[in-house]
Amino acid sequence: MKRKLMTLAAILLANAYSPAQDSIPSYIPQDQLPALINIMPAPPAFDSPEFGNDMICYCWGKQQRQDKERLAVAIADAEWDNHVKVYARWQEAFGLEITPTGTPQIWKLLETSLATTDPMRIQTKAYYKRQRPFERFDETMPSHEEDALRGEGSYPSGHSLRGWTISLILAQVAPQRATEIFVRGWEYCNSRVIVGAHWQSDVDASRTAASAGYCALQGSKAFITQMHKAQAEYKAKTTQVHVSTRKQR
Repeated sequence: MKRKLMTLAAILLANAYSPAQDSIPSYIPQDQLPALINIMPAPPAFDSPEFGNDMICYCWGKQQRQDKERLAVAIADAEWDNHVKVYARWQEAFGLEITPTGTPQIWKLLETSLATTDPMRIQTKAYYKRQRPFERFDETMPSHEEDALRGEGSYPSGHSLRGWTISLILAQVAPQRATEIFVRGWEYCNSRVIVGAHWQSDVDASRTAASAGYCALQGSKAFITQMHKAQAEYKAKTTQVHVSTRKQR
């Protein structure tokens, strides 16, 4: 009975959190995706030795806020409602702007992939209800997310799961840019620690969760078909840019 109530709460929470993605069809039914609640261990207890690393990283994150440029990046990385702005965080690393009209195939690939894998985190969040750093220390977040995040479980990190998924997918679209893409994705995840939204163990778990979801996507024929379209679009768009640049010279 407790597990049924937990699942119902998770579904309600998922719908409340991401209404814009409700109408996007998934590549894989949710009940066929890896169950994170069974895969991932419980988050470190606040009185455990493992939590010591979370505290060290929490202090590191607060120290990073003193760097105004890095703090600005972390605050910008907190955006999620506007997906054009979200994907723009990878534009420099990816080498191409991602928009619904400019790169429709890449956009569709990302939107459908995230609609498929993002809900994986909900059940685990609802089960553990882990207190976030800014809540535990009663602090104000520099990204001003308190109202949206307060009371919503910390483990695993939703932003980090999505950010690492974006990085995995974009690196498959443009493998020649993989290093730059993963550097960006890694820092995107670190931003969640810097603004006090998550513990380091939340972020670490999310990278693993994103990898599990990404592997599952590889078994979807629809995903592979769309990936091929996205790769072709990327090649065509970047070729156009290179030709235009040479002409200007």
